[in-house]
Amino acid sequence: MEKKSTKEVIIKIEGAEWEKLLDDAFNKANKKAKIPGFRPGKAPKNVYIKNYGMESLFYEASNKAIEVAYDKLLEENVDLEIVAEPTVNINNIDEKGVEFQFVLTLKPEVKLGKYTGLKAKKEKVTVTKEEIEHSIDHMREHYKENVVKEGKIAKGDIAVIDFEGFKDGEAFKGGKGENYSLEIGSNTFIPGFEDQLIGLKAGEEKDINLTFPEDYHAEDLKGQAVVFKVKVNEVKEVIIPELDKEFFEDLGMEGIDSKAALEKQVKENITVQKEKEADDKWTDELLAEAASTMECDIPEVMIETEQNRMVREYDQNLQMQGISLQQFCQFTNMTIDKLKEEYKEAATKRVTYRLMIDAIIEKEKIKATDKEIDKYIEDLAIRYQMTKEEFTKNYGTEAIAYQIKAEKVFALLKGEK
Repeated sequence: MEKKSTKEVIIKIEGAEWEKLLDDAFNKANKKAKIPGFRPGKAPKNVYIKNYGMESLFYEASNKAIEVAYDKLLEENVDLEIVAEPTVNINNIDEKGVEFQFVLTLKPEVKLGKYTGLKAKKEKVTVTKEEIEHSIDHMREHYKENVVKEGKIAKGDIAVIDFEGFKDGEAFKGGKGENYSLEIGSNTFIPGFEDQLIGLKAGEEKDINLTFPEDYHAEDLKGQAVVFKVKVNEVKEVIIPELDKEFFEDLGMEGIDSKAALEKQVKENITVQKEKEADDKWTDELLAEAASTMECDIPEVMIETEQNRMVREYDQNLQMQGISLQQFCQFTNMTIDKLKEEYKEAATKRVTYRLMIDAIIEKEKIKATDKEIDKYIEDLAIRYQMTKEEFTKNYGTEAIAYQIKAEKVFALLKGEK
């Protein structure tokens, strides 16, 4: 593969085009210029040049000229597949014009290896009785109720308590709470606290003697003996619903009115999820197998660009949880550079697979028809509860077309087409 992944392009901005950029730079600079006898912005250009020199306009004018030059570069090199931001140098600049040297990173050539008749096979999916029962138990847990009980606190109950902690007779910071709902057996409090509540009733009080663990986070409490004065305000029993008519009605699942029907539906749901996971894993294994025999000299800047994209994606996910990337880095003693380094392997894989998929699309002449694109948009719009117009505006048809072609590549790798 002799094709180079970089290309140098020279673009000049001169004549009337450069003169206008210099004039624009002058008008901006002249507003802040301090020239004797003239108010800011009122000095003629020749007077400004005499005081500040033509060179004072070059920086502002060249910054604007870069945009013009890059547009020209794209117009004159429509066949180039540029895959990263170019580096730019100024070769020469004077009052007649500016000359830029763009160093472009081009899509590298891919020499495909074996991508059909691959060895990777999809795992067979099975669903066990235990998995079905666990899923149903989770559903029942979701509909559990906390019902006030008259009897003693037992493991699994919720005790609503007032408490205050004392060390050497003095209340310590963070050791007080009122009407706190504590699930007995959740191990929310320090070891021994919850166990000593077992057997108490609503209205009863107790002094709980404990020793904080040696590895407790607060330095002044590590290994220290303390007393918690506790009052039980209320005891609640956690009631998990039975698989009865009322529960099936609460579920609101069409056609589910018996345990057998629920088990059948749950098995189908788990099967669908497992099939998807198995298919995703199989696809990834096929991509890895096909990529292992391809040849491509991937420019480092492509991988770095992907790393930056992954960091931005992570930042967006954090923001959805109400945390900024800066806060995350502070909490975890992480840096952006460390995060990027952690992403390097995954970024390399993403770029490698994308280049291989593009090469297969080109070699196999894979297309996405207008009918396929329209159907794909229609299905996704329904799923995301959007109109087709809204979905198209947000995501664009090009991205959809590429996804359809990529899925056809996956089918080819699997031997389905």
